[in-house]
Amino acid sequence: MRSPPVMGSPDPRRCRKTFGRVMTDVIKSLKLLEVLKESMDKNKLSEVKDAVEDLLISRVNIAVVGERSAEKAAFINSLRGLGPQDDGTVKTPSSVPPDQPVMYPSPKHSDFRMWDLPGVSTEASFDPEEYIERVRLLRFNAIILTFSQNLQPNDAIVWREARALQKETIYFALLASEKESKKVLAAKRQASLDVLKMQGVVSQKVFLVRVSALEKLDFPALLEQMELDLQEIKANALLIALPAFSLSIVQRKKDAFKAVIWAAASLSGGVSAIPVPFVSSMVDSSLAIRILDRARQSLDLDDESIERLANQRGKEGQNLKMLRSCNLSVEVTRGEVKKRLLVAEKEKPSNSWLMEMALPHSAKSASRSFVAMLLALTGAIDEMGADAEKVVAAALMENT
Repeated sequence: MRSPPVMGSPDPRRCRKTFGRVMTDVIKSLKLLEVLKESMDKNKLSEVKDAVEDLLISRVNIAVVGERSAEKAAFINSLRGLGPQDDGTVKTPSSVPPDQPVMYPSPKHSDFRMWDLPGVSTEASFDPEEYIERVRLLRFNAIILTFSQNLQPNDAIVWREARALQKETIYFALLASEKESKKVLAAKRQASLDVLKMQGVVSQKVFLVRVSALEKLDFPALLEQMELDLQEIKANALLIALPAFSLSIVQRKKDAFKAVIWAAASLSGGVSAIPVPFVSSMVDSSLAIRILDRARQSLDLDDESIERLANQRGKEGQNLKMLRSCNLSVEVTRGEVKKRLLVAEKEKPSNSWLMEMALPHSAKSASRSFVAMLLALTGAIDEMGADAEKVVAAALMENT
C-alpha cells in the first residue's frame, strides 16, 4: 500500500491529471498572454524578459489627489496593506506642506508607489494646465481624484483636461469613514454626480470606497476598471502589488502569477535551441524561486503580513498562520522548488493540443522544459492560493 504524499510536497499521481486544467487556467489570461506570445514568436526574448521583470518588480505609480485628511491617509495606507498602528503609515495631520507631493512605497513592493498629491484648488482663477504640469500628473500610471465631503467643479475640470491629454486612467473616489451610513453616502455620491453633470461630465462613475475595508463598497469595481484601462503588464503588476484584501483578489493574483509563469516557462523552453533533459530544472530553479517567493509575498502568506492582517481584523495571528498547509506558503526553499521541477519534468502530459495553444512557436522544440516549468509552478501557485483564501476568509469573518 502506497504511503500518502507528505503535506505540501508534489504528488506525482496528481501531475498527469492536472495538465489540462492548468492549461485551461493559463489560457484564461489570454489578453496578456497574446502580448507575450507575439514577442516570443518574433524571437524578441528581451521583451519577454523585461515583461517578467516588470511583473515581478511591480513598477507601478498611483497618484491619489485630494485634500489631506484622515480618510485619504487611511486609503493610501490600505492600498499599501497597512493599518493605523503599523510602522510606515501616512500620518494625520501631515508634516509635509499641503502643496508638496509625497511618495509612499509599499513596505513589501518598493517599486509600487502611492503618491499623495495636493488637492485641486477651489479658486475661480484655477488653471488646470498649470496644476497638471506642476504635479506632473500625466507621469502616473493611474490617478484617483478623491474627496470625503464635496466634489468641487475644479476636480471635474482637471479630469476633463487630463482626458483631453489622452490620460484615460483617471477616476473619482468618494472616501467613506466607518461612521457614515449608506443613506449619507448615497446622498454625497448623487451630489457629486450633479457637479459632474454641470461640468459636462455625464458618463463618469464615482466610486464609493470604505478606506479601512477595501473589500467593501466600490473599490473592487474601481480596481476592475483600472485593470481594463491599464496596459496589460501594468494591470497585472498592480494586482501583484496590492494587498490580498478579499477572496476575489486572491483569485486574480493567482491568474496574474500564471501569466508570469507562462512567460518564465517560455523563456525556459525558448532560450536554448537544444534543451537538455533534467538540466533545465537546475537552470530554472533560481527564477522559479524568485517567482514563488514573490507570490508568497503578494498573497500575504509571510509571517509579518499575517500578523499585520490579524492585528487589523482583531484576530489571533498564530491561528491564521496555522491555516497554511503548503510548505511554500511558509517558506520558499531551493530544495522544495527543485523537487517540484523534477517531478513535473518526469511527467508526460496527455493534452498536447492545449499545450500547443499555449506554447509559443519558437519554443515548440523545447516543449519538455516549458511543460515542466509550467506544471510545477502553476501547481504551486494553486496550493499557495488555496492557503491565502483560507487566511483571508478567516480574517474577514465577523467576530460573534
